[in-house]
Amino acid sequence: MAMIALNIMSIAYISKVQRVDEIVKSPDFQPEKIALLETIAANLPGMIFQILQRQDGSVFIPYISSGYEYLYELKPETVQADFQVLYKLIHPQDIKAFTESITVCSTTFKPWHWEGRIITPSGKLKWIQGTSQPERQETGDFLWNGLVMDITDRKQAEEKLQASEARYKAILDAIPDLMFRISRDAEYLDLKSEGANITLSREEIVGKRVQELLPSDVAAISLEAIAKTLDSGTLQTCEYQLATPLGVRDYEARLVVSGEDEVLAIVRDITERKKAEVSLQNLAQKFAKAFSCSPDSITISTLQEGRFIEVNDSFVELSGYERDEAIGKTSFELNLWVDDRDRLNLLHELQSTGVVRNLEFEFRQKSGKIITTLLSAEIIDLDNIPSILAVHHDITERKQVEAQFRLAAQRDRLLAETLVRIRSSLNLEEILQTTVTEVRQFLQADRVFIGLNNAKLGVRTLAESVDPQYPSVLGWSTNDEAYLQELRNLLKDNLVRVVEDITQIAVSPKVKAHYQKFQTKASLAVPLMLGNELFGALIANQCSGSRHWQPIEIDLLQQMSEQVAIAIQQSQIYQKLAELNTNLEQQVEERTAQLQQKMQEFEKLDRVKDVVLHTVAHDLRTSVMGNLMVLKNLLNQGVGRGEQGAGEQGSRGEELITNAQFPMPNSQFPIPVSRSIIERMIQGNDRQLAMINSLLEINSCEKQGIDIKHEPVQLSTVLGGTVTHLEPVLTQNQATLKNLVPADLPLVMADGTLLQKVLVTLITHSLQNNPPGLNFILSASIEGGMIRTQIQDDGVVMSKLECDRLFDLHVRDPQDCCSTSIGLKMYLCRKVIKAHGGKIGVISNRKRGLTFWFTLPLFTSSATNRP
Repeated sequence: MAMIALNIMSIAYISKVQRVDEIVKSPDFQPEKIALLETIAANLPGMIFQILQRQDGSVFIPYISSGYEYLYELKPETVQADFQVLYKLIHPQDIKAFTESITVCSTTFKPWHWEGRIITPSGKLKWIQGTSQPERQETGDFLWNGLVMDITDRKQAEEKLQASEARYKAILDAIPDLMFRISRDAEYLDLKSEGANITLSREEIVGKRVQELLPSDVAAISLEAIAKTLDSGTLQTCEYQLATPLGVRDYEARLVVSGEDEVLAIVRDITERKKAEVSLQNLAQKFAKAFSCSPDSITISTLQEGRFIEVNDSFVELSGYERDEAIGKTSFELNLWVDDRDRLNLLHELQSTGVVRNLEFEFRQKSGKIITTLLSAEIIDLDNIPSILAVHHDITERKQVEAQFRLAAQRDRLLAETLVRIRSSLNLEEILQTTVTEVRQFLQADRVFIGLNNAKLGVRTLAESVDPQYPSVLGWSTNDEAYLQELRNLLKDNLVRVVEDITQIAVSPKVKAHYQKFQTKASLAVPLMLGNELFGALIANQCSGSRHWQPIEIDLLQQMSEQVAIAIQQSQIYQKLAELNTNLEQQVEERTAQLQQKMQEFEKLDRVKDVVLHTVAHDLRTSVMGNLMVLKNLLNQGVGRGEQGAGEQGSRGEELITNAQFPMPNSQFPIPVSRSIIERMIQGNDRQLAMINSLLEINSCEKQGIDIKHEPVQLSTVLGGTVTHLEPVLTQNQATLKNLVPADLPLVMADGTLLQKVLVTLITHSLQNNPPGLNFILSASIEGGMIRTQIQDDGVVMSKLECDRLFDLHVRDPQDCCSTSIGLKMYLCRKVIKAHGGKIGVISNRKRGLTFWFTLPLFTSSATNRP
């Protein structure tokens, strides 16, 4: 503890400590004080210390009791070697408070007091309390007498008490009820109102009496309850109502003795509970009404035995048993279950889940009739007896209707499939056999067959489906005309013959013998009519006994007879068609041979056309190119001479080429030709050459396709180069072109040379169809994964028909301002753009001018692999 005192006085650490015997010999040592300190220390759970601070700043320890070893678990040698080891034991969270207390003592020399935690070398956590009182000596030194106590037990007790108080306070705060301490004479001593709905403040309640705050009737109830609680010492409960700003509320007060002549009243708002009780009562009344008035059968029976405890009127109506006949009896005793295992399955399901919903069961009425119900049930506790509350919804009629619907659906399916077979198959035998098989399966009859009535062959069976245990009628036939006439009469007038019991009808001995031979007990027959002729009959037999034929079964046979009649008619028609088909095939073969001969002739003509086109075009091309060479040489020679004789010819107004070698027949004098005529001849030959080249190119495209060299191309570069190439032509025609194509457009996969030709052709078309001074705007943008290029001019407009036909290959009007060569090139433009995977077109603007456009696909990595 010496280190604590040294820190309190802010004295520097002494590296070397005097030995104990030197301290005892010191003149400052006071044996009488030490004896007193030893006596005190022996009776305290702590340590007493004495520290002397000299004027020269040195410090020594006159006395430290042996309690430091108990407190700090340190040996004397350890403390003597390093007093700072005591400081290191202080808990890190308490060092700040310890330092602040030292600072106060060092500056004011007031008594020092500090509480904090230390952690001993063994790891124990201890609370200690240190106090010290400085005394000035005659020599000017300061003597510090101090005490360090172990207060761990006290601190732990305080922490437990605080935790307990906090826990009980939390529990108390969590209770939403009002709590009052009330004296015997009904004075409010205290209250707890946190979390409760109360309109008065604490000051308005404490010190007042019950009679002052509560209505007289409620106060009387409260006074009686207080007196009973204090006199009997037992819990008392009372209920009452109070008018509040929220309306009339119900309260319950529970009173217990909490002291001498004092009770604790816990008051709870039970308004909602009261409402719930009322609702429960109303619900019980509603349930009773629902139980008795429900259109569904409702029963309450014991869980294990199934003994009826209560049944409603609907049960009486459904089961046929009166109420007194059912109550007290089990469902087995009443023979209600058609299958006794159903009750065991129901019991197992209820014990597993506690509830079942809409399980389908069959029950037996008192009359023996079987009904089908949907059963919903759950386990309830009725006066501590596990019981079953069960509701039975009668679905017998619904099941019958569903059965009828299923039969109707099967009938419709059967009719549809038969119709499909008739339409898709021409095999009459297969159609008839499948029909009788499926009809017998639908009717669940013993025999179904189709009989044929033939004027030459008599009656015979075409198809049959029969149960193996009964004789077959397949192959049976007769030529007895009287017997046949009787059978026809049975189906006369296209009526249905329904026999539910053969023994109950009057027939001839032959027909009766026929029934006996084939064991027929009931029969259903419908005629097969082809027009007005009785062709045969579709017949169903029951051999096991009599049978009631249902309307849906009769309807099926009637509709099936119609389909069978169609199949027979179709077979007859097919036979006729087969005969006609033989003749038709022969005619088709002859016609095919003729068409093949014509095709061969067309191919020969096409080859002749190609030969003529190439021969004539090449000959014309050679002739035109020769004319051009002569005319251009003549024009060049004439220009020179014309300049020399300009003075002589100027009066005539035009330049004459006098040395042209154009002598007239039988004449020695040349014919003078003007320069403008030669220029027009050159222009005409140029147009003829362009047209011939276009014709040859179109013919090559049609036969071999366009040869395109696909490569990534920067469209702005191609268009810019084309504009530069067109500058002389634009200047000659006094036209301007504004290039608005962005430089950062994505690449396109195209042939740059062909694209330039397309652009030149489109601009040339506008120049040739408009007077000088035309203005062009060239632009491009990205639309839907394509680059759309537009050339807009401010020239003349065209009709929609002209726009639609501009890129078509057709013969133009000779008076058309657009030359034939340009028309052919426009057709080639569309071929080029389509070969690139794009589209081309022209739009006539609303005010003036045209807008040519074409699209090209963007470049992709997969496009580089295209041939």
